[in-house]
Amino acid sequence: MRQRALSAAVFVPPLLVVVALGEPWFAALIAVFVAVAAREAARLVRGAGYPAIAPLAIAGALAVAADIASPAQLRPYADLLVAAMLIATAIAAFAQKDTKIGFATWMGTAFAAAYVGMLGALVRIDQIAPALPAGSQVDRLVSGEVAGRAWVLLVILLVWSFDTGAYCVGIALGKRKFLAHISPSKSYWGLVGGVAASTAVAVAGLWALGQPPVVGVLMGPLVGLVAQAGDLAESMLKRAAGEKDSGALIPGHGGILDRVDSFIFAAPVAAVFITALVR
Repeated sequence: MRQRALSAAVFVPPLLVVVALGEPWFAALIAVFVAVAAREAARLVRGAGYPAIAPLAIAGALAVAADIASPAQLRPYADLLVAAMLIATAIAAFAQKDTKIGFATWMGTAFAAAYVGMLGALVRIDQIAPALPAGSQVDRLVSGEVAGRAWVLLVILLVWSFDTGAYCVGIALGKRKFLAHISPSKSYWGLVGGVAASTAVAVAGLWALGQPPVVGVLMGPLVGLVAQAGDLAESMLKRAAGEKDSGALIPGHGGILDRVDSFIFAAPVAAVFITALVR
């Protein structure tokens, strides 16, 4: 636990600084995360028994992330880039003399790319986020030009708060386990604690952004539970691969994929929610 706290103290402040700086620094950081996480995902896919070509998984994940994050005028080109990577992956799989292995290689590589590439939705949130209403708490403190960054920060805090609430309540009360065949540490009380924490943060955050706080009663549980699903999805992949962590890059935390797994699911859902329900 001490090692995890020290690692968080080292890595979290730079992340918050990059979020505050905005583009192009934030997009560049996400691109680095995508590249490293895709490499880790390809390794886990191979460990689970499905061949995957790491360089193509990395390139494909970057293409998917760019497609999700690209503005409307670049979207057609980004779509073609994703198609080109799928074609390149198929052609690379032709080298396998056993067609079953070749097909598994194509699927394993494409899965790693599509899975990790969804992280690009964090950059998308920065682009589609609604403007800050005049007089909102955040608008009083900073320029309205940072609206996108404020929304990205809210999504980050929602995921972190769910994780923290689930951990604290789970440690105190969590005796009945939740999906223990995937992740033995999860409990129903932890789930309740996570939902309560993310809901409280959503209500407070939307109030600060000049939105109806009651919307947080929907946004908090939705983003929090989807973040939990992202964590469980990576746990399932690691368990299938027989691995405890996706890597050893961050002491006490594992690899980059271990740190961004919740955001891979939460960011696209948050982006849809913000676009559809928040004005």
